[in-house]
Amino acid sequence: MFIALSCIVAFLISVILVPYIRRLAIKWKFVDLPNSRKVHKEPLPLLGGMAILAGFVISSAIFSAIRHPIPSVYYGILGGTLVLYSVGMVDDFYKTRRKDFSAGIRIIAQTVAAILVIWTGGTVHTLTVPFGGGHYISLPHELAWVLTVVWIVGVINVFNFLDGLDGLAAGVGTISALTLVVFAWKTGDMQSAMWAAALAGGCVGFLRYNFYPAKIIMGDAGSTMIGFILASVATIGAFKSATIVSIIVPVLALGVPIFDAIRVVIGRLLKGQPVYKADQSHSHHRLLHAGFSQVQTVTLLYIVSLCFSLASIIVVLTH
Repeated sequence: MFIALSCIVAFLISVILVPYIRRLAIKWKFVDLPNSRKVHKEPLPLLGGMAILAGFVISSAIFSAIRHPIPSVYYGILGGTLVLYSVGMVDDFYKTRRKDFSAGIRIIAQTVAAILVIWTGGTVHTLTVPFGGGHYISLPHELAWVLTVVWIVGVINVFNFLDGLDGLAAGVGTISALTLVVFAWKTGDMQSAMWAAALAGGCVGFLRYNFYPAKIIMGDAGSTMIGFILASVATIGAFKSATIVSIIVPVLALGVPIFDAIRVVIGRLLKGQPVYKADQSHSHHRLLHAGFSQVQTVTLLYIVSLCFSLASIIVVLTH
């Protein structure tokens, strides 16, 4: 019951706050300006991620407190979320002035956020040997830290890459979060299930105003925050004691942004281009160039994401 309530409360907070946040963004001229790479042709209010943030933080805090004691890793997730959102706000502010924010500072902030999760208990401790009769390999602390940082920072960035069309990042984020809810529920991790449900609720509330034609967008602050929360929940749930099944599930749940980012990064490396260089090589841009509309493109990627998620749920329920 708490899982459903966590989702509902986050949804209500988000859907109520978005119109007020939108008005503030317009008043403060905190808007994303169009350019040759972006799909929208008119300035769009940023700060939409603030509604998702409020829904997630308030709902997850309430229901984590009810299920006392609150796990220490929750404070790591909360702290990392606030660090990332704050730096993302500065990044978005630069965009309102047509300036570029330092990629180095972004990576440092993402690494700090990941370390907060690790420091409070969210690391990959062991790898179970497939068909090994229950035997496992205990990972050295240094390797566990590196793997966890790489995973969290990687997911943060692939989700940021995904945020290019109205409703795409919020919709895929919702599907991924609900998939992690199922996995956490199946493994008895009710806290992680509530946190993922709160994120899903916040995303759906925001999606009410973000689906095409969008009235507001989440900005880099919102997309990096969603990626961070998803990666962190997967770390403390699926990856805590990693088996083949538990590794497959979150990778499939985040299949659309992960596999799209891998394809794009490989393509940029082969062309000798910087990995962080913004272009129109992502799947959603390619579909638009092929003649699909925004709604058709987003709907198709929702379907692909659902297929990945259903595959991961089947893996969970059959093992």
